[in-house]
Amino acid sequence: MARPSAARSIRTSLVPHLGLALVGLLFLLPFVWLVLTSVKSEEEIFSLPVVWWPSTFEWLNYSNAVQAIPFLRYTLNTLFLCALAVIGQLISAPLAAYGFSRLQFRGRNLMFFIMMGSMMLPYQVTMIPVYVLFNKLNMVDTYWPIILQNLFGIPFYIFLMRQFFLTIPYELTESAKIDGASEFRIYWQIIMPLAKPALYSVALFAFLNEWKDFLGPLIYLNDPDKWTLSVGLRAFIGEHKVSWGLLMASATMFTVPIVVLYFFVQKKFIQGISLTGLK
Repeated sequence: MARPSAARSIRTSLVPHLGLALVGLLFLLPFVWLVLTSVKSEEEIFSLPVVWWPSTFEWLNYSNAVQAIPFLRYTLNTLFLCALAVIGQLISAPLAAYGFSRLQFRGRNLMFFIMMGSMMLPYQVTMIPVYVLFNKLNMVDTYWPIILQNLFGIPFYIFLMRQFFLTIPYELTESAKIDGASEFRIYWQIIMPLAKPALYSVALFAFLNEWKDFLGPLIYLNDPDKWTLSVGLRAFIGEHKVSWGLLMASATMFTVPIVVLYFFVQKKFIQGISLTGLK
């Protein structure tokens, strides 16, 4: 009687996993097409019928793409902004989330609802007023507009951290207060060490958001030497011609670090998302 039940359990687990694998392959198909197109010749990219597998791999597309634009400079500029974005969010978002989750003060819930309501505003609504503000401060064509916007907390990251802080038992903080611990000491020595999964999630979100950000650098950075990778890739799109092979090679190099980073931190990321209740 054990064999039929074992076979039934295998079937019940195998069928969903096969379905998920097929869906995963569908999501993976655009990335595979991107990588294959990056090593095709211009003739094979536009040939009909469609050539899926290149006859010869044009690896020179990668070296030509790196030489066509200041790829290393753009990469360093992007990493610089990503590092500051991660540091800024890891400082500001947990502090605001701690206030919304642990401190009792008048108007706390109202302020939290207003902050959550700001998430409904598209970036295009605030883009012009914020640009006018930074322009009056003479900060256009500098990194300061991008850096400062990451130092005051993004509502989604604050919400993520708040939900995690709410899962930490209040008895821990109450006992620390009885022992004479200050509010900041409770935050730094008790809450923050327990919030590492959520901090990993915020750090990954902040890095990815800044890595792929296009509008921010496009609006505020006029000097080509200060451009990021997302803006620098426009150099392959000319007025009359697009260098598709070089563009696909650059886009592949732009995408691969994100995939590699996710595989390194996926366990902490999934743990942080699940513990905050966003799953």
